[in-house]
Amino acid sequence: MMKKELVCSLLAGCSLCATAAEKVVESKILPKVYLWQDSSIRTHVDRPSITPMLVNSSEARPAVLVIPGGGYGSVCESTEGSPIGKKFNELGYHAFVLDYRTGTGVWPRPQLDAMRAMKMIRCNAKKWNVNPDRVYVCGFSAGGHLAASLGTICAELDAAASDECDKFPHRPDAMILCYGVLVFEDWSHIGTQRNLLGDDFKKVRHNCSTEKFVNADTPPAFLMHTINDQTVNYRNSIVFAEAMAKAQVPCELALYNWGDHGMLLGKNTEVGAWPLQAYAFLETLEKSKLDPGFRERYTNKYQAGQL
Repeated sequence: MMKKELVCSLLAGCSLCATAAEKVVESKILPKVYLWQDSSIRTHVDRPSITPMLVNSSEARPAVLVIPGGGYGSVCESTEGSPIGKKFNELGYHAFVLDYRTGTGVWPRPQLDAMRAMKMIRCNAKKWNVNPDRVYVCGFSAGGHLAASLGTICAELDAAASDECDKFPHRPDAMILCYGVLVFEDWSHIGTQRNLLGDDFKKVRHNCSTEKFVNADTPPAFLMHTINDQTVNYRNSIVFAEAMAKAQVPCELALYNWGDHGMLLGKNTEVGAWPLQAYAFLETLEKSKLDPGFRERYTNKYQAGQL
């Protein structure tokens, strides 16, 4: 039985903070910022980079590093990049869309790119008006694995670039993992495993199966998946959520029945509730730190007294 202080729930719907999504927020897209000074470090189309999508605000805002999927063989920026960043802008968050290295046997280059991106966002927090204590990550499919890597398996990697950004942490303050390839097993997505680790992936994949490295220091996580995902089994999210519950780390899982792999923003379906659910989760995390009566409201005694 889970302890009462654990925040881990299965969501069916959420109306909290609905007004945030309806608010028109002005934002601007800046030119891409390259992650590495070495111009020989290349992606398929350019150099590893982040594209800042900034909310016009006089106050420092939370930020989300958006990591598109593509099975570690490509980067689906046009579907899981800028449209997702725009949605986070509508919710009042800055967004930074990651373009990272892909191919076959590319470990740990994508992880280093993601680590460097997180460091650069915090390093430039004042310049971009970012709250450095609220820097999140949101990843999709294989990008979900990369996002989860930042909170689990990247601890032993070195993304130093010999500049002032090296001193900043890479670990996100929370993770949003959408239909992610989080578990490296035969029933999960083999193509993602092979692209990241090479043809001998089965010999080493246990070192990159993110749920195995969840512990008390893992950042809180919001997970989204559909049961009918025909490409990445929804058990990926179940297993990861169970690991989070065992470690007593805040976690919420939004599990929907209908929906193919790659539901993106779930337009015109109930899956479209997930951005607001994720937003509510992140805002509730902040409230839990500041509100002395927060835990009490999550007890049966309190709720029974409200009837």
